[in-house]
Amino acid sequence: MGEFIIKMPDVGEGVAEAELVEWHVKAGDPVKEDMVIAAVMTDKATVEIPSPVTGTVVWLGAEIGDKIAVKAPLVRIETGGGGAIERVDAPTAAAAKAPESATPAVQPKETAAPTVAPSPRPQAPVPAEKPLASPSVRLLARESGVDLRQLKGSGPAGRILREDVEQFIARGELPFLQPAIAKKTSTEEVKLTGLRRRIAEKMSLSTSRIPHITYVEEVDMTALEELRATMNRDRKPEQPKLTVLPFLMRAIVKAVADQPSVNATFDDDKGILTRHGAVHIGIAAQTPAGLVVPVVKNAEARGIWDCAIEMGRLAEAARAGTATRDELSGSTITVSSLGALGGIVSTPVINHPEVAIIGVNKIAVRPAWDGTQFVPRKMMNLSSSFDHRIIDGWDAATFVQRVRVLLETPALIFIEG
Repeated sequence: MGEFIIKMPDVGEGVAEAELVEWHVKAGDPVKEDMVIAAVMTDKATVEIPSPVTGTVVWLGAEIGDKIAVKAPLVRIETGGGGAIERVDAPTAAAAKAPESATPAVQPKETAAPTVAPSPRPQAPVPAEKPLASPSVRLLARESGVDLRQLKGSGPAGRILREDVEQFIARGELPFLQPAIAKKTSTEEVKLTGLRRRIAEKMSLSTSRIPHITYVEEVDMTALEELRATMNRDRKPEQPKLTVLPFLMRAIVKAVADQPSVNATFDDDKGILTRHGAVHIGIAAQTPAGLVVPVVKNAEARGIWDCAIEMGRLAEAARAGTATRDELSGSTITVSSLGALGGIVSTPVINHPEVAIIGVNKIAVRPAWDGTQFVPRKMMNLSSSFDHRIIDGWDAATFVQRVRVLLETPALIFIEG
C-alpha cells in the first residue's frame, strides 16, 4: 500500500496561511481523484481542495477553525500503489468560489472538539388524580393561582365547589400555585470560524487601532422623501425602486470633494494617509453568513439610478454568496444602514483602514419647529464615526453638515460642479 501526504497549497496573493472552514471527509472515508476533501478561507475567498488521488483517508492534520501554513501537511491518503510516501501540494478547485459566505463547517469525528454527553432524561412524575370540579370552578382556581389538588371537595363524590376554593383562599393556606420552572444549567461553546471569525478579527483591529469620534446630526428628510416617491412612481420598468441610499451616496460624493481627507485610507504602520480621487463606497450588507461590505466603485461617476442599480446587484450577489473578491474590497468610505431597524442613534465602527463611516438611522415622523409652530416632519439621524487621528471634530461636523444640507435640499444633489 502507498501513502500520499497532501500539503496546504499556495493559494496566491502572498497568503502565508489560510483558515480551515470545512472538512468533507473523515478518517476512514474513501476518496476519489478530484473529489473535494476540504475548504479553506483566505482574507476574502473560500478555496476548495480536491484530492489528486484515489484511496482512503487515514489522517487529518487540522481542526475546523485552525490556521494552516502553506506547505504544512493537511491530509494523508492510503492508496493502492507501492509503499513509498509521496508528498504533494493539494491543487485548488475553486478560488473565491463563495467569498465570505461559506456554508457552516462540519467537524470530522477525528478532530471534533470534545462534547459533553447529554444528561439522562429524567423520569416524568406520575400525574396525580385529576380533581373533580366544574369548568367554572377550574377557571376560578386558575385565575386565583390555586392548585385544586390541595383542596378537599365538599360536594358529592368529593367534587370541589366554588365555596371550597373561596374558603381556601380566605384561610390563606397555600393560596398560590407556584409553577414548576426548570432551571437551565447547560452551556454551549461555539467556535468562531470562517466569515464570523473574519468579522471578529476586523472589528478587533478597527476598535483597537482607531480612536473613534462619533458625530450625530438630525436631518429633515421630508423633501427628499417626496422627491423619492415621485421618482419611484415615474420610474421605468427596468429601473429599481429607489431607497435613501443612492441619494446619500451622491451627497457623500459632493461632500468629500470639499474634504478629501474623509475619503481616505490610513496606513498605521507607515503613517501615510492616502486621499482617493475615486469614491468607492462600501455598503455594509447583512447576509445569512454574516456581515459583508460590497463596494460600489467610482460612485463619483454614477448618477442616482446607476448607483441604485449597482448597489442592488452587489447586495444580491453578497446574499447569494457569489460576490467576487474585487466586489468585496477596495472601499474608501463606508455606509452602514439597518433600514427600518436603524434605531435612533448608533456608533458605527470604521472599516479599517478607512477613516470614516456614515451610519443611517431610521426615518420617523417627529414634530419640528418652523418658527411659529410645531409641524410634523420626516426626520432621520446620521450617526457617523471618524478616525480622530486624521479627522478633527470640526472637520467631522463640517462634513456631516454638508451632507445634511444636500439631503434636506435634494435639488442640490443633481447640480453638477
